[in-house]
Amino acid sequence: MSGYSTVEVRTGGSQDIVDITSQVRRIVKESGVRDGLCLVFSMHTTAGITINENADPDVKTDMIAGLSRAFPERDDYRHMEGNSHSHLRTSCVGPSQTLIVSDGDLLLGTWQGLFLCEFDGPRTRRVAVKVAEL
Repeated sequence: MSGYSTVEVRTGGSQDIVDITSQVRRIVKESGVRDGLCLVFSMHTTAGITINENADPDVKTDMIAGLSRAFPERDDYRHMEGNSHSHLRTSCVGPSQTLIVSDGDLLLGTWQGLFLCEFDGPRTRRVAVKVAEL
């Protein structure tokens, strides 16, 4: 597979964590790659990518609450757009994740999922996905 694929995600709130595991799995399967790597990259400065538990929805709520305490919306920020907290949260989470592709599927633990973390929404976000054979 040359180039990359894009997942479009519509977020529902100013702070949102959206499970994108199934969309990325579909791209991996369609790529035909059996063993390799999958890079998932948020093309935004205020939305990150993480891997975390996908069984209990309270984990997402707790993640948002914890990041909100660490990087409050109102503080002594200088960025004139008023979304410095979103940039800080994204830098903390990170813009990408690299996953192992094994037997044509993402290698994830039993409770793990792949998530887009929205910190300045709601918006429509683009996530680039590159699958490469090793």
